[in-house]
Amino acid sequence: MTIHSNPEERLKRYAELAIKVGVNVQPGQPLWISAPLGTETFVRIVVKEAYLAGAKNVHVQWYDEEILRTHYELAPEETFYEYPSWLAAAHEWVVDHKGAFLQIEANDPDLLKGIDSDRILNFEKASGDALDRFYEAIEKDQISWSIVAIPSKKWADKVFPELPEKERIPSLWNRIFTSVRLDQEDPVMAWKTHIETLTNKASELNSLKLKSLHYESEGTDLTVELHEDHLWLTGASITPQGTHFIANMPTEEVYTVPIKSGVNGTVKSTKPLAYNGNVIDDFTLTFLDGEIIKVTAREGEEILKKLILTDEGAAYLGEVALVPHRSPISDSGVLFFNTLFDENASNHLAIGSSYPTCMKDGNILSDEEREERGLNESVVHEDFMIGSAQMNIDGVCRDGKRVAIFRNGNWAF
Repeated sequence: MTIHSNPEERLKRYAELAIKVGVNVQPGQPLWISAPLGTETFVRIVVKEAYLAGAKNVHVQWYDEEILRTHYELAPEETFYEYPSWLAAAHEWVVDHKGAFLQIEANDPDLLKGIDSDRILNFEKASGDALDRFYEAIEKDQISWSIVAIPSKKWADKVFPELPEKERIPSLWNRIFTSVRLDQEDPVMAWKTHIETLTNKASELNSLKLKSLHYESEGTDLTVELHEDHLWLTGASITPQGTHFIANMPTEEVYTVPIKSGVNGTVKSTKPLAYNGNVIDDFTLTFLDGEIIKVTAREGEEILKKLILTDEGAAYLGEVALVPHRSPISDSGVLFFNTLFDENASNHLAIGSSYPTCMKDGNILSDEEREERGLNESVVHEDFMIGSAQMNIDGVCRDGKRVAIFRNGNWAF
């Protein structure tokens, strides 16, 4: 079927998908929504759907992008080394009450362009430290959480500058709806089928018992070692209470964790990275024994270098994700300038923190045991895209057998 032409019905279907499939709100469960101004119409529908699903209470944390930029421009320097204790406590309340968290994105990719990169990175570290318990709950799937996006004018202008202005937001809406399968007759069933496909691929990878991956393409020659207890997962997760949820909508990836010290070689980005209101583009990272030892970038090199210096773990990888080049978002040919979408069009890696769930018994390992198994710790976790139609990936199994994982950007098995 075609995407529903009635705007109100489209928003209702999207909100219903976010609540019932994304965070999967349960009766009696509190829900926290984070959203920028400009999304009020959609957020109101989401709140209604949450209550209809049985949510106990719904709290919306609004933020204004113009005020945020003014803050970075004019606030005193010491502000960027602090994070409000009351706001950290509110996030921890969600964890303590087994709530759900929904992030709604509509961000301007160039929001903080020209802002002192030290201010951005200092606040990134301060907020990461203050929200450690909350982010740990996210990483361990202790609470259900999800991210969805809706268009804003500045985002649509960035994605579709070649279109007449009046066509940009509708075009972005259509791309988003297609990517989250709202163009299907039964989106919920479409998601179930999609997740089953990803789960089967993750199971195949787990059965290979890989020891390492070797990536090759133009500008990339990288080897990534994997722990014997690593697990390949999908975007579908489950909380300790048994609630199934999908953290990113859309999602096309299967992913795992590398050994922190086991990454060597060079990797080149294939899509821009939209990071905290800045665009980092055409960059290359060189690794030695896991650590990034060299950085070059055509755009955003300074902020990328400072991002890697955020803390000790920011200079190491925390995630390895596989996405075929022939996938819905990639096939659209659209560059979204938003990691939620662009990472699902391309093989990608992430610098910074790892997901303990990608390790056998990872959720119950002590900090020392995680470190011993090579899990990386950091206050940052930033995905960057490296896939292309030219990428080949080989896997080396623990028995020494070599297996083709990707050929010419797509699955080879």
